[in-house]
Amino acid sequence: MASAEQAVRDADVVVTATSSMEPVLLGAWLAPTAHVNTVGWRGPRGRELDDEAMRGAFVVADSREAVLREAGDVLLSGADIRAELGEVLADAKPVPSRSWTVFKSVGIAVEDIAAARLVYDRLQSSL
Repeated sequence: MASAEQAVRDADVVVTATSSMEPVLLGAWLAPTAHVNTVGWRGPRGRELDDEAMRGAFVVADSREAVLREAGDVLLSGADIRAELGEVLADAKPVPSRSWTVFKSVGIAVEDIAAARLVYDRLQSSL
């Protein structure tokens, strides 16, 4: 790919994992129903996504408390966290199908393990 924009323009799923202080992904590039996993970290002043990407999204956090303390993408954009990962996995908070979604992770290891187990169990039950 010649540019980040070309890499994500028609993507259904986008993953950012940088230590950037400036946005590397712009909301203008995202498909209307894209899903973004943003797992990079540079603290409360770091950014991977611009304001449009964050404010236009249904934002899910691994931990609302940790993200509101540590994640510049959310803090600097003023984005609203709509759900925690556990709420989505438990079907307590439905994710809209007609908007893009952002999963902001600051690294909660026990949730990573639980999420992996849930995916594994669902895969095994569908075989």
